[in-house]
Amino acid sequence: MTEPAGGDRPNIVLVMTDQQRYDTIAALGYPHMVTPHIDRLVREGVAFVQAHVTAPSCTPSRASFFTGLYPSGCGVLRNDESWPRTWVEDLAASGYRCINVGKMHTSPYEEATGFHERHVVENKDRGTPNVPYLLDNWDKALHASGLEKPDRRTLRNRPDYNERLGAFEWTLPERLHADVFVGSVATFWLDTYPGDEPFFLQVGFPGPHPPYDAPARLLEVYADADIPEVNRHESEFAAMPPQVQSVRREHLEHDHDSIVHLENPTAEQLRRQRVHYYANITLIDEQIGELISALERRGVLEDTVIMVTSDHGDALGDHGLSQKWTMYEPAVHVPAIVHAPGRVRAGITVPDLISHFDLGATILDLAGVEQQPGVAARSLRPVLQGEEWQGRDVVFAQQARDGIQRDSEMMTMAFDGRWKLVSFSDSPDDGQLFDLETDPHERHDLWDDPSAADQRTRLLDRIATWHRDVLYSSRDWWRAVS
Repeated sequence: MTEPAGGDRPNIVLVMTDQQRYDTIAALGYPHMVTPHIDRLVREGVAFVQAHVTAPSCTPSRASFFTGLYPSGCGVLRNDESWPRTWVEDLAASGYRCINVGKMHTSPYEEATGFHERHVVENKDRGTPNVPYLLDNWDKALHASGLEKPDRRTLRNRPDYNERLGAFEWTLPERLHADVFVGSVATFWLDTYPGDEPFFLQVGFPGPHPPYDAPARLLEVYADADIPEVNRHESEFAAMPPQVQSVRREHLEHDHDSIVHLENPTAEQLRRQRVHYYANITLIDEQIGELISALERRGVLEDTVIMVTSDHGDALGDHGLSQKWTMYEPAVHVPAIVHAPGRVRAGITVPDLISHFDLGATILDLAGVEQQPGVAARSLRPVLQGEEWQGRDVVFAQQARDGIQRDSEMMTMAFDGRWKLVSFSDSPDDGQLFDLETDPHERHDLWDDPSAADQRTRLLDRIATWHRDVLYSSRDWWRAVS
């Protein structure tokens, strides 16, 4: 075990939302958002504004985060694939009390994965036989209250179900909303746990993942807000590679997570979807405020590192797409905030590229716990504390064939901060190439443009080298933990 900076071991609270885009925090330049508590963390901490996930879907992204390996390195490429050993075991072995409240999306759902305690709340909508059966803590709370959970089994009975784009008002008692329930259990733990050892508390909010189900009082907050227009142009659709068109078609044909995706939604429908999504984030922001208050009541706020991030983003109709499973910025670019008074710099915005799982490596470093051999994640502690540091020159993401992304065995992204390339393992003639400096909305695919041929070759070569490196480094990890 290495000695943490400052000589003592901080508590660590990791807030991981589900499906939160990067452009959803007021303090980071998005004034349409109402996020006062996250804004406070930004003002008093460090915000990484170019954080990209290693997979644009839940389980691969999370397994990658909690192992420090890329999806192809840890072997978790799809939802519902079994997880290997996580670094939570190393934290626990070093003396941390490790607690999960809410969503982790492990497989099996209630596997310990290194935690001493797990109080599991999974997806808000599991009303389909296509996912494993589970009565999670939220299901039990709703049942004990004599209430029926709103999901596909009940929402499909609404006469306007096909018109809502997954946006529904929460009408049950607000204390039983999934995000409020998770927040209240986490604060209850902080208020009642009698031990005094350092703790690692992972708080997994199920939102703003659909259904987009905020209560009416928060929908009113955004009723007159100046909401950015959806980045959607008809000319894009025919030009998309067939593998991306397939993802779009899958959503148009099936109501995943209670979203009936529409080929030609009205401006009103798109606005309503975003209002509900943003209101969900404001609801989570309120719960983050409650967590901060609970840390103050416990007397440990000054001894606690708070991190806020998400497992991936949400298209919300951008590029005519729903949810994730592609490599556009709304799906792969996420918030990443680190707050720790006296331990990290305050009010710093870092523009350099980082990979999502670097936050996990940072947790271990701040706790004084060494990473396992062969991991790909890198600690961000030096930049947090004003030391010499260099961001990544390229970040990578993977999306394997699954129940949604059906037409490519492996979709891979390489992004260097300007140029983004997406390749398909089984179709070398297909791909995407965007210059985000001149085309920040990713509307003009340069894959077949001769003027961008050198960039295409360069990034394809980087992907080939990266695949080799993942193979060799992850072998060292598997040997170490077996």
